Amino acid sequence: MRHFRMMAAAVAVSALAAVGSAGTASAKTQIQWWHAMGGALGERVADIAKGFNESQSEYEVVPTNKGNYTENMTAGIAAFRAGKQPHILQVFEVGTATMMAAKGAIKPVYQLMEETGEPFNPDAYLTTVTGYYMTNDGKLLSMPFNSSTPVLYYNKEAFTKAGLDPTAPPKTWPELAAAAKKTQAAGYPCGFTTAWQSWVQIENFSAWHNIPIGTKANGFGGLDTELTINSPAHVKHIQQLADWQKDKTFVYGGRRGDSQALFTNGECAMYMQSSAGLAGITKTAKFEFGAGMLPYWPDIGKAPQNTIIGGATLWVFDGHPAEDYKGVAKFFSYLASPEVQAEWHQGTGYLPITRAAYDLTKKQGFYDKNPDAETALKQMTLNEPTENSRGLRFGNYVQIRDVINEELEAIWGGSKTAQEGLDAAVARGNDLIRKFEKESQ
Repeated sequence: MRHFRMMAAAVAVSALAAVGSAGTASAKTQIQWWHAMGGALGERVADIAKGFNESQSEYEVVPTNKGNYTENMTAGIAAFRAGKQPHILQVFEVGTATMMAAKGAIKPVYQLMEETGEPFNPDAYLTTVTGYYMTNDGKLLSMPFNSSTPVLYYNKEAFTKAGLDPTAPPKTWPELAAAAKKTQAAGYPCGFTTAWQSWVQIENFSAWHNIPIGTKANGFGGLDTELTINSPAHVKHIQQLADWQKDKTFVYGGRRGDSQALFTNGECAMYMQSSAGLAGITKTAKFEFGAGMLPYWPDIGKAPQNTIIGGATLWVFDGHPAEDYKGVAKFFSYLASPEVQAEWHQGTGYLPITRAAYDLTKKQGFYDKNPDAETALKQMTLNEPTENSRGLRFGNYVQIRDVINEELEAIWGGSKTAQEGLDAAVARGNDLIRKFEKESQ
């Protein structure tokens, strides 16, 4: 709780009062939902709320966009400190430890469903999704909503011109490097690029190869954990990427999704990005492309294992009337229904969070027409998650990601070797973990 207060005090954000539907005289109980979905995704969020509101007459969910993930989480914290918190706050996966540390501020989902008597079966959800957000004894803390995992997109036209099989993306890193050389020879200047370098090339690299990113089961076992991303396997991988930069086998294009244009404009033949990027790539790419699983190093770990998720879940703030929580619980049931989840999955590229939604999508023939949309699901469920591939739970990980990005950029820029950069990332990251541990006591 102390950490939660300190985070709130550190940001100069004005707490906004919960927003109602102006000018209406509805008797419905309003449920405030703050989210980070903009553009087309924001429109789909609005459609979900509208669908729920029209499905019953007691409650009205009011979705409000508060900016990106960091801005939305910051606004929620500030609102809680002002006593004007929303009912539901969308929080990205690396904010999990911070929300867990907010004792007294959060009403866990399992408790919400028990108290309201709303039917709820955690076993109905994909374990690779829920495992990230559960206590060690299997209780779900937040409601999964938009979950994704990175995949390998590739330009089928480039593969054809290079004499490669356009139906067979590379499975291993050596195969990917060989394919990159051939596409470069065919006129494509860049072999591959990546989005979200920490998430894809550090976090998912670790899970995919079944090696830890930190001690104590990647932080799930306690706050007194330390990062291990300077292991020989991590150093080998990152140094190889740095070396591949010399002839543009690999081109760095930015920390977030900045590199997408390198792929969609035809410069890079391959691109590692979130499965949720499918809709955007489809809209902007002027060529036929496919999606394959992430490549792996055959000599590292027990690969391939399974990848881990990105995206966000919905956390419930405490401090509202009991009647409001009945509405929140009913909304969560609606949100998790097979029909709603299948439509969300098919329209966005995010994963369906339940087996029933996955099965419904199959039954509807969606994967027959869009086989690439199933790649992420197959990758996520390839094997039962281990301690190394369940996910990660470190305090201050939002800031730690910034540190990792800084050190990776130093490596790409040639001012540090992979060993030097990752050693620095571990030392700086561990300092942030110790700070979180102290503030959480």
